[in-house]
Amino acid sequence: MPEIHPTAILDGDIKLADDVVIGPHCVLTGDITIGSGTTLIGNCYITGQLTMGCNNTVYPFCTLGFAAQDVSCPSDYYEPGIVIGDDNTFRESFTVHRATKDVPTTIGNKNLFMAQSHVGHDCVIGSNNTLVNCVLLAGHVHIKDRVLIGGDAAVHQFVTIGSGAMIIGMGYASYDVLPYMMITGPNIIGSINIVGMRRSGMSKDNIQRRKEIYKLLYKSGKTIKCAAEQLKADGDEIALEYVAYIEQSRRGVIPAFHAKRTERRGVTITDA
Repeated sequence: MPEIHPTAILDGDIKLADDVVIGPHCVLTGDITIGSGTTLIGNCYITGQLTMGCNNTVYPFCTLGFAAQDVSCPSDYYEPGIVIGDDNTFRESFTVHRATKDVPTTIGNKNLFMAQSHVGHDCVIGSNNTLVNCVLLAGHVHIKDRVLIGGDAAVHQFVTIGSGAMIIGMGYASYDVLPYMMITGPNIIGSINIVGMRRSGMSKDNIQRRKEIYKLLYKSGKTIKCAAEQLKADGDEIALEYVAYIEQSRRGVIPAFHAKRTERRGVTITDA
């Protein structure tokens, strides 16, 4: 049987796996399903229509499932809610809001959401991502896999962050970030995430090709459109991956920043 602290409140259609732990002063209301091995440490509030997978850990003062902060959406809009995968960690005061459209707000597997980070309504989060303290994702943001977003950074609504990308602390993205690119200032792509590529087990040839693409897109003086045409003509698999991101972008990708280096907080970031 699940371990439920006597001070916890469960109200609604609540389905818990046999080894779920619900700590003191937790509140669960609505249609909620929680999978095996998941622990709510205490003082958590989970509501709405929400499905959570296995082996998740929810720290105190997290709130999951409340209505979107969207004045155009009724606060009682209930379905499709939120779907969360497995092995995620939600640190203190994390918040995530339920969807306003036909697809649930979605969080994949093995993500770390540090204290006071926020995932807005209708976001789609992949797997193996890290959102550091106080990261803010607006509504409809898509985060692919293995993305690192530094503390106090913000992502504009409808932006897509490609796999392996990185945003420095207090950075900002109001346009799409291509795979493995690094935001080193507000809407500035100043480098490429070589460390992230190496840690992913990527081959040297693959890394070298992505470095070449980074320089074409952001150091050659070409517009993104012209660079994409050249990549399409090249026709190799990695080039076409970037072309697909560019052509499918909902807001457009961050444009080129024509400088040899960017200085921020006394740190010089040179060409990769």
